[in-house]
Amino acid sequence: MTQSRDDFEARLRQIGAERYHDLHPFHHRLHGGQCTPNEVRAWVINRYYYQHSIPMKDAAFMSRVEDPSLRRAWRSRIEDHDGTDENEGGIRRWLRLAEAVGLDPDYVASCEGVLPATKFAVDAYVRFVREKTLLEAVAASLTELFAPKIHANRIEGLLQHYDFADDRSLSYFRNRLKEAPKDVAFGLTWVLDHTDAPEKQDAAAKALVFKTDVLWSQLDALWGAYVEPARVPPGAWEPDSGLLMRQAS
Repeated sequence: MTQSRDDFEARLRQIGAERYHDLHPFHHRLHGGQCTPNEVRAWVINRYYYQHSIPMKDAAFMSRVEDPSLRRAWRSRIEDHDGTDENEGGIRRWLRLAEAVGLDPDYVASCEGVLPATKFAVDAYVRFVREKTLLEAVAASLTELFAPKIHANRIEGLLQHYDFADDRSLSYFRNRLKEAPKDVAFGLTWVLDHTDAPEKQDAAAKALVFKTDVLWSQLDALWGAYVEPARVPPGAWEPDSGLLMRQAS
């Protein structure tokens, strides 16, 4: 039986309430000021891989869209991350955060130190969007429903607990507080408009679950490699290398 529009939206929001990565212990540790400087750096390095992959994910999506109106609506997502003549973009803002925590932004941008599990998770998301139905691809993006809360908590926690945190270094999160609601308003409406059968609702819900798993698994990888017990896999960033960091400005 097809759920009503309101009931199905509530079902999607419940997925976030139960599975979004704001519940992960790494985020409690980060926002509570319990992360060491190197744990913060490891998070910045690995999260960058996700950030830099988002425009590629969106470009893959747009390459499959035949409806010009949908392409026009989706285009701003790429510009928000890659930047324009008037907007430096989220990727550049994330590299500013990298510099603030004492990392060489060129090293971070190279993605050389990213954990293998991070790459597997993020690449799986890009592949999912490239290969699944448009409905599933858009539904997977609906983790943005829950992002403003985590960005607000992150800004508050980082400002309270870490010396590197200021308006300049946290500009990525402040900008997402303005950008994400626009994206999610469109995406949610589009999904609700296109889930007129039980099988479509189930597919959209499963796509959102998949995306929460992608985000959660990245934090599991960070915890296992850099928190306890720390086991950095070959090729990933080594906190004790001393060669990859420079003095934070």
